[in-house]
Amino acid sequence: MADYTINYEEVSEWLKLYKSTNDEKQKKHLQNIIVLATMPLVKKISRGLARRNTDPVEDIIQVGSVGLVKAIQLYNPKVSENFKTYATYLITGEIRHYLRDKVSMIKAPREIYELAYRVNKLMEKMKDENGNEPSETVLAEELGTSVVKIKEVIDVERRKQTISLDQVINIGNDESLSLFDKIADDNHYNLESFQEDKILLNDAIKKLDVKLQEVIVLNYFQDMSQTQIATKLGISQMQVSRRLKKALNMLLNILSEK
Repeated sequence: MADYTINYEEVSEWLKLYKSTNDEKQKKHLQNIIVLATMPLVKKISRGLARRNTDPVEDIIQVGSVGLVKAIQLYNPKVSENFKTYATYLITGEIRHYLRDKVSMIKAPREIYELAYRVNKLMEKMKDENGNEPSETVLAEELGTSVVKIKEVIDVERRKQTISLDQVINIGNDESLSLFDKIADDNHYNLESFQEDKILLNDAIKKLDVKLQEVIVLNYFQDMSQTQIATKLGISQMQVSRRLKKALNMLLNILSEK
């Protein structure tokens, strides 16, 4: 899902309400709405970090969602005016810590580590003038091994690389960020709490008008852009945008009433 579907101005308004209210229930409702509205960012980052990784993308999205919740709860507009940048740091950091922790549990056979040395040397040697690396099939043929073995090597190498958090990533719109190794962990939010919130949110969605349910599900759960939804439903992109905005505001009202 493209990041442009996120209305950060609206998110900013919800964040102001979130920070200003002392009503814990209201804060919880606002948090759920902000999570839903900014989920495209989590998915974009998760898919970028999941490339060539055997971990299911959905698992990484779940972990990234915890990072998003931390961003909402810890965000201070006086420190950072750009919530997207701040959220990207925490989402990426949460995912990187998750992948890094899994690295310590990986014990690949010795032959894989030996093969990794040969693969890395060959990849460096066979890079073209544009810096593009040879395909897994080419590597397998050159080294006289199977593509499966090459993929195993690449996966182990990638997991080892997740330990380094000082690299720079591109998050679109000409924005790039350096990753940091230590993120705030004084937040006791966990995956179990996130699952409970999802159930609460799903119940609220079912109370919406069918047309509003439709755009919410297509946009936030089936990863369709507003343009794709417009084509599917035979309406304009502007109508889709209006329905999404109306649906989010109604969800907040429904949750507040509950």
